[in-house]
Amino acid sequence: MQNTTSEWIEVKKSKIHNLGVYAVKDILKGTKIIEYVGRKISKQESDEIYEKTLEISKSNSDYLGSVYIFTLNKNYDIDGNVYWNTARLINHSCDPNCETDIIKGVIWITSIKNIKKGEEIFYDYGYDLSDYENHPCKCESKNCIGYITNQENWIKLRKKLKWKNKKGKREKLSN
Repeated sequence: MQNTTSEWIEVKKSKIHNLGVYAVKDILKGTKIIEYVGRKISKQESDEIYEKTLEISKSNSDYLGSVYIFTLNKNYDIDGNVYWNTARLINHSCDPNCETDIIKGVIWITSIKNIKKGEEIFYDYGYDLSDYENHPCKCESKNCIGYITNQENWIKLRKKLKWKNKKGKREKLSN
């Protein structure tokens, strides 16, 4: 297979996480930038890949346990951890300039803002809260929540973090 390409992007070093995807020219809001491709896998395979990656990253602190699994529909996911999937290099941000759209079984990364030439391309990975602590965010945007989770979860996460912080202070005081 050949790497996915797009007239809109190039891959370069990112300050957020290893490599990133950058605009090579101005991109207007609503532009389909690149397709997210990979192997179509079952939900069971998806769970197994995730658990294995999590296990490796917990036992090896140098391992960057990246999971490139993308929900396609209720039965299948796309495992984007294949060399030909350039879109897998798009980083998460708490202030995204893109979103993902599934159109007729095809996953597109689409701009939700005008993007200037040279800007890094981001989208919200949309993780749930079940294991947020395994996914720290390094986007450094002014509204970063600290973890890679869907913006719809931010209110719940802030409450959890506030409670956890208070609990930690109480434990320190009692020692």
